[in-house]
Amino acid sequence: MSSRKPPASGSVTLEDVARVAGVSRATVSRVINGSTTVDPAMRVLVENAVAATDYVPNRAARSLVTRRTDSIALVVSEAEQREVADPFLGRVFTDPFFGRVVTGVMEAIRPRGVQLVLMLVDDAASRAGLVGYLRQGHVDGVVLICGHAADPLPGMLADSRVPAVLSGRPGQPTPITFVEADQRAGAVLAVDHLVATGRRRIATLAGPLDMPSAQERLAGFREALAGHGLAEAGMVEGDFTQAGGAAAMRALLEQAPGFDAVFVGSDLMALGALPVLGRAGLRVPEDVALVGFDDSSAALACDPPLTTVRQPLEEMAARMAQLLLRQITEPGETQESVLFRPTLVLRESA
Repeated sequence: MSSRKPPASGSVTLEDVARVAGVSRATVSRVINGSTTVDPAMRVLVENAVAATDYVPNRAARSLVTRRTDSIALVVSEAEQREVADPFLGRVFTDPFFGRVVTGVMEAIRPRGVQLVLMLVDDAASRAGLVGYLRQGHVDGVVLICGHAADPLPGMLADSRVPAVLSGRPGQPTPITFVEADQRAGAVLAVDHLVATGRRRIATLAGPLDMPSAQERLAGFREALAGHGLAEAGMVEGDFTQAGGAAAMRALLEQAPGFDAVFVGSDLMALGALPVLGRAGLRVPEDVALVGFDDSSAALACDPPLTTVRQPLEEMAARMAQLLLRQITEPGETQESVLFRPTLVLRESA
């Protein structure tokens, strides 16, 4: 950093910060406005100068120039509500998936001084209201979580030209940036491990098959079995919840008993399935090996702790936020999507 003396606090300008950092005013402006193209060494100089001078951006004045709010929305879109007993809001705040996404997004945006707004939509009226809210410029962009293939919201956002990044591959062809884990590859990891440990009658509890992630995991499971010359020992569709996992395991025991391993479409479902196996007199892993998906806190809540496929949600969410900030600060950037590689976490259930 330059050895120039910092100005007295209270009247610090961009020019003062630039003088202390030894860089141009334009560079200071780009760093403060969140540009991702500034050289990392220059960024450090500017950030240190900001700290040394106690510079506080005039966000009201800046927003008049940039037309930005320094806030983004994390939007969770769910299918039309069908069961009052399964409230949308309750699922959002009890599913470990959402907490991990929020953590990753916050890690990326907090250093930029960007705020996060959580929004939930679950019907046509709330989706239309959301798009209207976004078009009015109340936030600068959207990180979108919507798992159902038929959800129209990704297409609505693309049509509205609101900066947006989607968690997961869109269920329909849509010109939208997305970040995804390789779901098929994760399922293959699970099956390969089960086969390597001597299991041959492998069943699965799939997630809801109107969701691309569940479709991909089931496809990977079946492809891996075929690659090993094995037949599917049974499949029951679940709903990615703990209660759904319990119900699916009861159905599997009734419809296709005799399996010696189960690939479960999510850790929460595995948490629900384990006690059902116990009540049926089946020990894990001695009688039935179990592998989940996600590597969430639910995997450690299982007894025994769950072997599972890890998708690095925090890193994925941070990448979503970074891609969104680039769209906001550098309009016209080409669409970019990122695929993360899953890994297998070995514990005691398989």
